[in-house]
Amino acid sequence: MPFVCPPKNCALCPRLVAFREGNKLKFPTYYNGPVPPFGPIEAEVLIVGLAPGLNGANQTARPFTNDYAGDVLYPILKKYGFAQGNYAKRKDDGFELLNVRITNSVRCVPPQNKVTGDEVKTCGKFLIEEIGDMKNLKIILTLGSVAHSAVLGVLGYKKAAFKFAHGAVHQLSQHNLLMVNSYHTSRYNINTGVLTYEMFEEIIQKIADLLKKC
Repeated sequence: MPFVCPPKNCALCPRLVAFREGNKLKFPTYYNGPVPPFGPIEAEVLIVGLAPGLNGANQTARPFTNDYAGDVLYPILKKYGFAQGNYAKRKDDGFELLNVRITNSVRCVPPQNKVTGDEVKTCGKFLIEEIGDMKNLKIILTLGSVAHSAVLGVLGYKKAAFKFAHGAVHQLSQHNLLMVNSYHTSRYNINTGVLTYEMFEEIIQKIADLLKKC
């Protein structure tokens, strides 16, 4: 079955719909809808984030585009051969991902950048379809604990058995997948030193090394 992305007028999460309608009035030039994934469906790596940023992906309709998290993420992906072109913070900048696809646990921008458990669960139907449609998938990189729990939830694993920890590699044996954990590349994490550029580069290098062994 082909991958199904939420329609732009998706009404499954009332709180997110109400926020979206308010943003249409405040920011009429923004995309203001469920943000589609970015990158080839044939990729061996899937990066799962939290949700679109208000003035980032919610504006540009491409994950991590025009926000600080993308300023960290995309240049490092390019440095390690997972992207090409010049990242110019626009959907039409010609920047391409190579063997990597990027998506979010929740596809719509949430108020205060905080999602609810019900919203993660509801949007999980799209995440599991996407994972199932990635026939070459070998590694899932989860950015933050929400994405970590979302992936485990849709795949049917007990969360207690797979503790989130930066740099951890989990074997998802039933699906023949590896899951790698990283702190999110958010401005807050970088500014507070929870995550550094060097720490995130080590994660991407680890994924490149794991792919050679898969």
